[in-house]
Formats: sequence, C-alpha cells, structure tokens
Amino acid sequence: MIFFKAERNSPDRLTLTDQIVIAIEDSIQNRRLRPGARLPSIRQFAAQYGVSTFTVASAYSRLVAAGLVTSRPGAGYRVSSPATPVTQRAPAKWRPPAVGASWLLADVFADHSIPIKSGCGWLPSEWLNETGLRQALRHASRIPAKSMGGYGHPYGFHPLREQIARNMADYGLELSTENLLLTQGATQGLDIIIKTLLKAGDTVLVEVPAYANLLHALRMANINIVGVRRTTNGLCIEELESKVSGNKIKALFVNPVLHNPTGTNMTMENAFKVLQIAERHDFWVIEDDVSRDLLQGAGAMLASMAGLSRVVYVSGFSKSITPALRVGYMAATEPLIQEFAKTKMTFGLTTPEIMERAVLQVLRQGKHGAHLDKVIERLRQAHDVVADRLNNLGMEIFAQPRAGLFLWARPKVVLGGANYVAQKALEHGIWLAPGSYFFPPGSANKEDDEWIRFNVAYSNEPKLWEFLGLALNT
Repeated sequence: MIFFKAERNSPDRLTLTDQIVIAIEDSIQNRRLRPGARLPSIRQFAAQYGVSTFTVASAYSRLVAAGLVTSRPGAGYRVSSPATPVTQRAPAKWRPPAVGASWLLADVFADHSIPIKSGCGWLPSEWLNETGLRQALRHASRIPAKSMGGYGHPYGFHPLREQIARNMADYGLELSTENLLLTQGATQGLDIIIKTLLKAGDTVLVEVPAYANLLHALRMANINIVGVRRTTNGLCIEELESKVSGNKIKALFVNPVLHNPTGTNMTMENAFKVLQIAERHDFWVIEDDVSRDLLQGAGAMLASMAGLSRVVYVSGFSKSITPALRVGYMAATEPLIQEFAKTKMTFGLTTPEIMERAVLQVLRQGKHGAHLDKVIERLRQAHDVVADRLNNLGMEIFAQPRAGLFLWARPKVVLGGANYVAQKALEHGIWLAPGSYFFPPGSANKEDDEWIRFNVAYSNEPKLWEFLGLALNT
C-alpha cells in the first residue's frame, strides 16, 4: 500500500516526482510494500493519483537507480529484495606507510590518513576558486548531449587551445592552435615527449634535484639520465658544458621558474646560455613550466626566447586552477605536434573534453586573474612564515623566492638522514618529502639526501614544527 496525495504547491517545494519517491520509500521502509511486491504500472499510478505518466516514470527511474525497485520487461516494477548485509569489521589500525618512491608516486595521492601534508605538491583545497569552479562545472553540465557523443578532437577542445594561444602571446610566444596539444596534465605531456622523441638507451640531461615523476618516467623508458646541478640562478653552466662534451645528448629537461623542488628561478642570462649550448650541441630543450601562473612578475621563458624549433613547451592548470581537472598542454612545431598527437591517441585516445570546457569557462569568467593575485599574495606570506621557522631551527635554506609552492632546506645535523626523519614524521601524521625523491639514482651524495622539500601552503602547522624541533635536536 502506498500513502500518496499529490500536493501541487508543496510547502517544502517538493516536486511531484520527489513526493512520489518519498511516498514509495516510506512504504518500503515501513514494510507496507514488502520485497517482491509489484508496484502499479506507470499508467495505473498516473490515473489513480491524478499525475502525469512522465512524472511517474521519472520517479520510478529514480527508485530503480537507488536500488529500491527493480524493472524487468514483462514483469513491471517490483520492490527489490534486501541486499546481503556487508560483514562489519572493526576499523583497521592505522599504520604509517614506508617512505619510498612507490608511495610518493601512487599511494600518497589516495592516502587521506595523513593530516599534515607538508611534502605535497599542490595548493590546499580551501585556496581554490571554489565559486569559479562551481560555475564552470554547472556550465559544463548544460552542454547538449549531441556535443558530447564522440571522443573529441585528438588535439583537444579547440576553443581552449585558442584561449591558451592568446594567453601565451602575453609572454611573447606566438602560437596557432595547430601548435598546441591538450593533455591530461603536464605529466602526460612529459610522458608523450619521452615516448615520441626518445628510445631506450638515449641520454638526456636533467636538473639535480629534479621533478620526481620525471625521473621515474625516464627510468621506466630505460633512458640514460645525466644530472646537472641546479643553482639559485638556474643550471650550473660549467657543469652543463662538461656533461654535453662527453655525451650524445638527445634532450634537456628543465623547470625554469618556481623550480620543483628548490623553488628557484632561472635568470635571463642563465637561460640564454643554456639555449646557446643546446643550439651548439643540437639537443631538444623540454621546458616544464607548470608553475608560471604562481610567479610574481616576469621570468625566463625558454620557448619565447628560442622559439619552438629548439624548445618543446609543457604546462597545465593543476597549480593555478585545480589538479582534479587534469588538463595540461604542449606547444611545439606543427609537424611535432602531429607526432605527439599520434602518441597521445595510441596510449590514451583523446582527453576529456568536459574538463577542458570547464577550464575554458574558468579562464573566461574574468575573475581568474584576481584569484591568482590573492593566491600569490598568500604564498608570499606563507614563504615568510615558513622561512622564519626554518631559520629558527637553524636549517639552511637553498633560496627564498617568496613565490610558488616550495622551499628547499636542510638541517645542519640530521641523525639518520632526511629519509629517517621523513619516516618518523609519518608516524606522527606528517608527510615530508626528503631529498632522495628528487635525485637520479647514483647522483646523490650524503649531503643531497639531507634536503627536504616544504610546501609552504601546508606548513603553517604547530605540530610540524614541534616535531621538527624535537627530531633535529635529539
């Protein structure tokens, strides 16, 4: 039996569909409708209660989706049988994960048990432009189904590529949409480059320290990795000259501004010398520029300095909008973009157009620039606070950019090294990123392993500094 009376002007502003769903749910919960009981047909219900068949069909569909009702051709709609109860187990005791590359690259992104994420690589969720994101996602939800029925263009959503081209012109880099390929984040862009331009046994140059995911991607492709020291001004030019003279180099991977993990910026002079060496020795420069939107003022952009005949440019929106949308892009010559698109399609087909549309909407709202200004100022303040705390602990700070996410620091004395400190920190619910993550195998010495990367946006936590004070002074 179903107790239902249609209220066309519901005091709770419930639609007729809502009222039908609630009435049938109540009848099931109170056992007036038992498992297996047959509901009136759509036409019968509509005639009996004076509502439209469309309203009844919508309500029944929602009940089926909720698992309360089943529908089979010829059998009509019936109340579902109760599901087999799930065996209840006591919650497992939390155990800190082991510090290591596999945890850093995979498990950490799913591990929500760690309350203090000083070692992570993204902005706090409360720093995001929530209003802009919600508006963008609502806009994307109104896209007609006929526009979403296919896989999308191999190069990615064309209007977003147009917007990116306009934005890059502000940095002096003139692009057409045929110079741009959208990716699932900048990391996929780097992977596409590795798969397209390199083969097993090739030798590449990387900064040391370097982006941890890049190092593992190169190792998985059996690429020979040669490290060049990163200084506070960019790459060590003397070391770069030395490394290229004895090796056939295919590419140099460089993170010019707000470097991960040191936070440093290349000077224009340093960037110019790097490009001269690349031209002289004929190797690609892969510019990973994912954090530029968080930079205060101007900074060296290798692609705008040398053009796309020498540089492949990679960036994305994970730092400036949100990593959850997974939208990045690559800029290169048209023939090279064609090859990159083939690789992209081979290993992952097209990128999610609905996410690309959402990013475009954020960029077009007219408020993104003001939001970034606020984020940049918050980061500057966080840098000052964290730098003061590190100085109070007597730690050496590699550089103080007062911008971006990262500070790179090491204690004067560490008992057991940074890996040991990071493991002990996990036992206290604190995630640190020790230097060993960021050096190619065999290139780090004992002093290198003592560095720790701090995400300043996550490091204003009293428990973090209490732990470090005890760990570094015992």
